[in-house]
Amino acid sequence: MNPTPLAVRTADAADCDLIVEFQLTMAIESENLALDRETVTRGVARVLSDPAIGEYLITEENSTPTGCVLLQREWSDWRAKWVYWIHSLYVVPSSRRQGTFKKLYELLKNRAENDFDCSGLRLYVDRGNLTAQRAYEKVGMTQDHYVLYEWLKES
Repeated sequence: MNPTPLAVRTADAADCDLIVEFQLTMAIESENLALDRETVTRGVARVLSDPAIGEYLITEENSTPTGCVLLQREWSDWRAKWVYWIHSLYVVPSSRRQGTFKKLYELLKNRAENDFDCSGLRLYVDRGNLTAQRAYEKVGMTQDHYVLYEWLKES
């Protein structure tokens, strides 16, 4: 018997609680950071209600969610094209190393390759998350030459 192929679909408002759970879990796993559930819920709901902000994609196997990703666009004046940013990537532990990220990445890369107005894909990863870095390198992504700096207001 062949395993059911992994399906990828666009999230909708009914997926809000699922995505919130994924994000809370991911923050703990990847950065040992406990996020505020109410804030994350508002943030996810805002994306789901306004496609201009971004698009969540959900992966499923046998109709069971196995992961999600938030795709956002950033305009590059240097390239006169969009850059697709991969954000909020999460795969449930039982689906890791099963091709879930690879399938998502291939879908996003294909979308970027077929969009004349897109110059490529980017993501950022916590420096200490070596497992994720190896997964990104395995699909052909490379570290770029930029260093990320940020200033965030206290909530």
